[in-house]
Order: sequence, then C-alpha cells, then structure tokens
Amino acid sequence: MILAGDIGGTKTDLAIFDSDLRLMTRRHYESRHHASLDDIVRLFLSDRRTEVQYACFGVAGPVQGDSVKTTNLPWTVVGSALARMLGVKTVRLINDLEATAFGAGVLTNADTVVLHEGTPGIAGNAAVIAAGTGLGEAGLFWNGRGHQPYSSEGGHATFAPANDLEVELLRHLALQFGHVSFERVLSGPGLVNLYAFLRDSGRHLEPPWLADAMRAGDPPAVISGSALDGTSELCTASLDLFASVYGSEAGNLALKMAATGGIYVAGGIAPKIVEWLNRGTFMRAFLNKGRMRPFLETIPVTVVMNPLVNLLGAARAARRGTAASPA
Repeated sequence: MILAGDIGGTKTDLAIFDSDLRLMTRRHYESRHHASLDDIVRLFLSDRRTEVQYACFGVAGPVQGDSVKTTNLPWTVVGSALARMLGVKTVRLINDLEATAFGAGVLTNADTVVLHEGTPGIAGNAAVIAAGTGLGEAGLFWNGRGHQPYSSEGGHATFAPANDLEVELLRHLALQFGHVSFERVLSGPGLVNLYAFLRDSGRHLEPPWLADAMRAGDPPAVISGSALDGTSELCTASLDLFASVYGSEAGNLALKMAATGGIYVAGGIAPKIVEWLNRGTFMRAFLNKGRMRPFLETIPVTVVMNPLVNLLGAARAARRGTAASPA
C-alpha cells in the first residue's frame, strides 16, 4: 500500500493507492485548520486498518534534503519524522509540481483538454505550469528512454511585462510588494491583484453588487465566475489579463525547457477556466515570442483536468523510490 499526499497552501489531500496505482481511499483537509502535516496524517490513518509500505508527499515549497518549509503555510515537513511515525524505511518528499510532473506520465486523453495540438509525438523535454494558491513550475527531462521529473521555483522568478498595460501593472504591484514575481499575478491571490489594479487604475468600474460579492465570497471565484457568465466587465478584463500573462509565462517556460514534448497546464485554476483559456488569449501570448514562434508552434499545450494528478504522481514517485528519508 502506498500513502500519497498533495500538500498545498489551501488544501491537503491524502490517499491510499495499491501497487497498481488504483485509488483505495482519499480524504481532503483544509491545511490551515491543522498545526502540521504530521497531525493530518495521524488523523487520516486513525480510522483505517492499513499498513503502509511506501509514502511520498508532494509539498508546495522547496525541498532541501530531508525537509521542506511550505511557502504558503507555517509548516516545516520532515521526512524522517514522518517515516518514524509511519513505521516505514523512508518517506519521500518532493515538490508538489514534481508530483504533478510524475502524474503527467499516466494521464490519458480523457484527463486533458487540448489548447494547441502542436506536433505530437516529438520526443523531448516537457514541462508543467500550475496556478493555484501559488504558481508552480516543473520540468520533465527526456533521457532518451523516458521522462525524469524535476522541480523548480520558477513561479517566484521576476514578473516580465509583455506590453504597456503589464508595465503599468508591474509598477502598481511593485509599490505593494517590492519584488514582483509571476506568482503575484498567476495565482488565486494574483487574480485578485489584477482585479484591484484594473479597478484602482480607473480602467473599469466596480459596481456595488460586485464589491459586496467580493467581500462576502471567495474573491478569485467571484472574479472568474462573473467573467465566465458575462456579468462584469471588470471581471472579464481581469480574467483576460490573467489568461494573457499565463500564456506568456507558459511560453517562457517552454523556451527555457526546450519542451518539445509538451506543456501541461495544471493546478486548481486552469480546469475551472478552461473555456476561457480556449478562447485564444492564452495561446496568442504563448506564441508571441518573436523569432521563436515557429518553434513554439510545434509544442503541444494541454490543460490537465484530472484532480488526482498530484496524488497519482506522488504514488508513482513513492513506488519508483529514490534516496529519501531514513527512519
């Protein structure tokens, strides 16, 4: 039995898989309602008579040796401590986007929506970009026989504006944050930052009903929902700007990784706005790289719709096994 975890700033998903990666049980927890991952794992296993042989957790944060300090949570996760608690030899800790990259290896056509066909079947590196509570990026190195996932902290790289509007956006956010990363734009909080910029710069008015909805509800969900149903020009403009920056950074990632094997757009936001991503704004920005446009036109781009991709990836990584945390 394999214990797999997807540990994010908003949610923690834990699951048990068998050796054939069949899902046996799964449970969702609100991360901030718990003091540590250890507490959640104890709670998850407390009512299950399951002996775990392998365990791997995909964690939103940079993994350094045997531990990771989560980026959007006040947690430090230590693999050796989890191994002792579980009574297993090792617990593997990987970045959450590395888990997504592992999961990409078992996706089927039913798990994805194609944004751009590219030239399928070209062997080579691939990459994953995922906006959710934060922004994650990872690579899949092609070694001649298969893909080896690896993590990065590319979401924290400096935001690069692509036009006059985005230059003004950068100046606006720099007054608030100092350093402006892509995560400040491409994430749930980032979508709210775009909304506030377009409102405060006077480009679009915020009607009273929308201001009330933003205060009462989940702001990113209000923005995307109002854009998708066409009830707010401000929300429409916010989501369009989000899609444009998302496409541009996905194109940047494709160039950096020479991702002829494809770009996977994952995370919590993309499946919810896949209709919007398919309208053309995303791909126009993706391809808008001057002389490199012909190269980018060959790269397949797909949205990952399967909500289990990170858990499947963590289970695959646990089963594959590498040097990890000694008990």
